[in-house]
Amino acid sequence: MSVKASVSLTDQQDSFARSLVADGHYSSLSAVVQRGLELVRSESGREEVELQALRAFFEERNRGEFVSAAEGRKRTEDMIAAKRRAQGV
Repeated sequence: MSVKASVSLTDQQDSFARSLVADGHYSSLSAVVQRGLELVRSESGREEVELQALRAFFEERNRGEFVSAAEGRKRTEDMIAAKRRAQGV
């Protein structure tokens, strides 16, 4: 189903959209706007997934043990040293 809607574009947006149609990238201005909306929808969904992943990560970290910066550095250095030994470096 198709719905007619009126949208306002800046002169620059209109010029760009018309050049996309003229260059054969899209069949009409409507197709350009539809594609733009689909990109916004996709981006919004991706951002929501990323935000949920970050929340889960921070919740997990919040429940974990506290590690000082010095201890974190030591653990990182130990891990790197172990990897180097394992690879004979």
